[in-house]
Amino acid sequence: MDFVKLELDGPIAVITIDRPKALNALNRQVLTELSQAIAQVAANTALRALIVTGGGEKAFVAGADIAEMANFTHAEALTFGELGHSVLDSLEALTIPVIAAVNGFALGGGSELALACDFIYASEKAKFGLPEVTLAVIPGFGGTQRLTRLVGRARAKEMIFTGDMIDAVKAKDIGLALEVLPAAELMAHCKKIATTIAKRGPLAVAQAKHVIDGGAALQLKDGNSIERDAFARLFGTADQKEGMTAFLGKRAAEFKNA
Repeated sequence: MDFVKLELDGPIAVITIDRPKALNALNRQVLTELSQAIAQVAANTALRALIVTGGGEKAFVAGADIAEMANFTHAEALTFGELGHSVLDSLEALTIPVIAAVNGFALGGGSELALACDFIYASEKAKFGLPEVTLAVIPGFGGTQRLTRLVGRARAKEMIFTGDMIDAVKAKDIGLALEVLPAAELMAHCKKIATTIAKRGPLAVAQAKHVIDGGAALQLKDGNSIERDAFARLFGTADQKEGMTAFLGKRAAEFKNA
């Protein structure tokens, strides 16, 4: 792959969008390579967490590639939008937690990529924005929907209608980013969180993610119902037996994802 790097560090995977001369902008090739990297992560049952970041020092992903999009026909725009949605949906659907390490500009498709992750940690240099209306279009990779669900309708409308950028501190204030870190500490922090997650029961983490995401659009009683069922199912696993036996024996658990 030319523009997307996949690196494995034990149970942790790191995907880097590495097209720094274009500020890591998403064109069709980058999206295709990103899809391939995500598929490799999905197929690797030894992985416990994924970190997504941008190459270089300026950008996470500075948006979709405007030079490629400028002369799109309606049909081409629809195909490109479908590709973007498919890739980000596959990222969101991973059973392992996905952390966005936003190290610079996360604009347009870059913010949408971060929003498809489970949570976002931001460098103090990070800038977020959905500036599509300045180009007379709208977010096309799920930004209108995921941002609204994360920060609320009014905040999402403010960001999308104005097209203005916000800094990392404001992103944390509105609930878009969890924490703001010095640039030099961002990846270490993300890897620390990923390492902590990797030590937990992998089936339990996967079920927790499934239940949280699946229950978000449901009535409380229905969300509680899928939680109850997932809780009970985990009691048929070897990892549950290992976890509780290790706790009672005052030793570290050795989970097998089974």
